Amino acid sequence: MKNQTSLIQNIFRLILSAFMVYAGISHLTFNRIDFQAQVPDWLPFSKDLVVVLSGYVEIALGLGLAFWKRQRVNFGWALATFFLLVFPGNVAQYLDGKDAFGALDSDRARLIRLFFQPVLIVWALWSSGAWADYRSKKTKN
Repeated sequence: MKNQTSLIQNIFRLILSAFMVYAGISHLTFNRIDFQAQVPDWLPFSKDLVVVLSGYVEIALGLGLAFWKRQRVNFGWALATFFLLVFPGNVAQYLDGKDAFGALDSDRARLIRLFFQPVLIVWALWSSGAWADYRSKKTKN
């Protein structure tokens, strides 16, 4: 698999990677309670367990995206999928009106946040070269 990314893509990939590692660490430490507000009540697991496990997943995805060059495309797809999977939690937080992080303290703030999830998905796919890899395979067939 040929995975060529530009300098700009690499910079944005590393920014996203750092963001993911930071977010994962915050899941495990200082924002642990705030992240529980995003776990939907309908999930049949402990909210704390979901927050802790998602924190570890975020750290792993961030480190993999940053350092595992041969698997960068797969990490891009995995991160985009992760962002898709956590989106129902963001929707539940909006619908339930749960405050978190000091900034998500209004329906407006929680609604605006929902529109950033597609940006994160596109960011993961673009910066990792996953979307370009998919398009190049599609045009070869």
